[in-house]
Order: sequence, then structure tokens, then C-alpha cells
Amino acid sequence: MTQRPDLLVVIAGTGTDVGKTWVGCELARELQAGGLRVAARKPVQSFDPADGLTDADRLAEATAGQATDVCPHHRWYPKAMAPPMAAEHLGLPPFTLVDLVSELKWASQADVGLVELAGGARAPLAADGDCADLVELLSPDLVVVVTGAGLGILSDVRLAAGALGAQPLIVYLNRFDPSQELHVRNRDWLAQRDHMVVAVSPRQLADAVAAFKGPG
Repeated sequence: MTQRPDLLVVIAGTGTDVGKTWVGCELARELQAGGLRVAARKPVQSFDPADGLTDADRLAEATAGQATDVCPHHRWYPKAMAPPMAAEHLGLPPFTLVDLVSELKWASQADVGLVELAGGARAPLAADGDCADLVELLSPDLVVVVTGAGLGILSDVRLAAGALGAQPLIVYLNRFDPSQELHVRNRDWLAQRDHMVVAVSPRQLADAVAAFKGPG
């Protein structure tokens, strides 16, 4: 990995399809609107080619970058399985967490670097480890855990937080609806009982990230 940005933020999730890429894109846009220079990276991606744009495409669009800078093209696996499973299915060589970390390249002018993971905290990411293992290797300044806002998320968030270790953490409740009592109670429980920082909008998340550590 080349010299890391001033603030390295991992975008993790409690599972697949919780909105990690959307949150990462919106966070990047909000931070950039506040004057910060943001680069996004996704160390590896597996996908259904029929879905059209990949996560790397979307993150590149949000940060005015190139999709192959977000995710090296040889780490694009066109099969909707966990990345190491997709590589095996496609008859491609296995890869390790160290391979993924060594391939992370950062622009020298980035204030904030966003690293989006794949799947949940314990989803296999390489032949020798999962998302939580990669977080341990990266030792980021901050982890954003994206989850839903409805039934069952308290357990999901606690399990993800425990797996991800001691890194400073912000929980993002995606699709939060303040008119839904359960959503509000979930937010309040995480904030008041579990003493977690919780954000429910991209602007709120960006403010929390920017307040954590400014550029330089």
C-alpha cells in the first residue's frame, strides 16, 4: 500500500445489499462538497455482469476517478459469490489479504481515503481471511458500519462491531425513516445503551467523519 491518506475510513457492512456502495458514494460527495479531497478504493469485487455498473464504477463516478483505480481490473470477478469463491469458480488463481493490501494505491493529494469491503464483517474476502481480517491489516482511522434500520439490526451491529475489533466506529442506519418507531428506537438504543456514534443521513455521517479528524 502506498502512503495512506490523512484519514483512512473503511466502509463495512452487516451483510450484503445493505447499501455500502450507496453510502460510500454519498459520503464522498458530502465530504467533497465540504472541501475535502476524497479517493475511494474497493480492493476486490465480485458481481453479476447483468447488473450493469459495478461498485467500482459507482465509486469512481462519485470521486471523479477511474474504476480501475478504485479496483484493479484483475480483481474484478464476474460472478455473484464471495470474491475468493468467485475466483475459484472462474478457474482463476487464489489471492491473499496481503495481495489486496499491497495493491492499494493512493493519490498523494487525498485527504480522505474510503475503502469499501464486500459483504458482511465475516464474509470471505481472500483465500486466507475475511473482511474483519483485512480491517486488522489496514488499521484504519475509522470504520463505518452500514446496516438497515429495521428489525434485527441491533444484533447485526453488535456482531459486526465485535468482529471488527477496537477501531473507532460509526454506525450508519440506511433507509432510516423517522416516522417509524422501530427505526427511532433502534437508533436510540445503539446511541444510548451501546454508546455508539450513529448517523442516519449522508450529511450527518459526513459531519461525524470530518469531525473525527481534519485534513493534515
